[in-house]
Amino acid sequence: MIFMKLFGPMSRREMLTLCATSATGLAIPPFSSATLMAKDNPLLPETNPEALGLDPRKLEKAYDLLQSWTQGANAPVPGGAILVGRHGKTVAPRFFGKQGPEANSEPLRTDAMFYLASVTKPIIYTCGMILVERGLLNLSDKVSRYLPEFTGKNKEATQVLHLFTHTSGLADELPNNADLRKQHAPLSSFVSEALKSEAAFQPGTRQSYSSLATILVAEIVQRLGKMSIREFVKKEIIDPLDLKSSGLGSQGFDRNRLVRCTVPEYQAGSDFSWNSKYWQEFGSPAGGMFSNPGDLAVVCALMLNQGKGIKGQLLSPATVRMMTSNRLEEMPEMPEAIRRTQPWGLGWKLNHLGHSDSWGDLLDRKVFGHSGSSGNLVWMNPATGGFCILLTNYLRSRAPWRLVHLSNIIASSFLP
Repeated sequence: MIFMKLFGPMSRREMLTLCATSATGLAIPPFSSATLMAKDNPLLPETNPEALGLDPRKLEKAYDLLQSWTQGANAPVPGGAILVGRHGKTVAPRFFGKQGPEANSEPLRTDAMFYLASVTKPIIYTCGMILVERGLLNLSDKVSRYLPEFTGKNKEATQVLHLFTHTSGLADELPNNADLRKQHAPLSSFVSEALKSEAAFQPGTRQSYSSLATILVAEIVQRLGKMSIREFVKKEIIDPLDLKSSGLGSQGFDRNRLVRCTVPEYQAGSDFSWNSKYWQEFGSPAGGMFSNPGDLAVVCALMLNQGKGIKGQLLSPATVRMMTSNRLEEMPEMPEAIRRTQPWGLGWKLNHLGHSDSWGDLLDRKVFGHSGSSGNLVWMNPATGGFCILLTNYLRSRAPWRLVHLSNIIASSFLP
């Protein structure tokens, strides 16, 4: 079996526990419309919490908490899923609530595909690192070497590295972002506007989260890779990892599988919201990917296994090391407080412990991952070999603490 070759055979303890679980029904949560077990064949081996060194009582508390948020007429979270794994194996994902925020929405499907929002970004940066490995891209080069149109104040010294670490000075969104969406503009229009956008400060002197930087990295990938970013993601990441329920944009998938989100106010009732056909198919590199818990677990296992995926080595260990360690250390003009307490890797964020955007109080600054505004959080802990995938369809900005509460419970479930 390919998983046995990659992650090693199941231990005798795991096999006995799994057989006992199957025979007795112990540790298997009840099947209901609120907590559904996944029906799809998992890409990674599934086992019970004890076999992975997880406290099942703690996990049940996380499941119960998310379930409680999805119940009732005024449920604050329409629906969500939790998947926890370790050392290349997972506990089966659990699904709660509804497919969308509408009062009459159907229950959340077990083959649901969630809108990832900014959890998309590390996938795009991984595409960039694949080009680095192939000798086509240097992070220390100026952006203008690859994008000659990238000119203007505070932009001359901008390196590709600054795009990867949100230290370029570029804004998060375009000032005419909503107008472009109303026009159903193509990606090329967003790229053109991003190239002309102003930088608020000299690169490498501050940090400011930037979706525009990700769009420009995607454009570099398109030019060097000689294909669309959607095609590059599929060819170089989705297909090699055998991801069956993931795509940059929703083309080719049954639209009924797509989870509908609670949207920001400016999108309400529009034909360009996260739930619109236009935006679902758009595939924004800054936040347009759809996926499910099982596929994301494969990505987590890849990053925790030194770049080795289901079908072989996708990334070199050196690439993984650079992507998941603090790259602000190479920036001499970065204020020490930012460098030390708000670390970023290459595309992957490291936990900002003690800050308002921290993922939890039990995760140190070596834990890496990403969150998404549509209500998602994915993190990986090299110290434990564990990972956590929280996917929902509530607007994260309305209550960011919800994901942190779940994250704290799950982090506490990992045993030595």
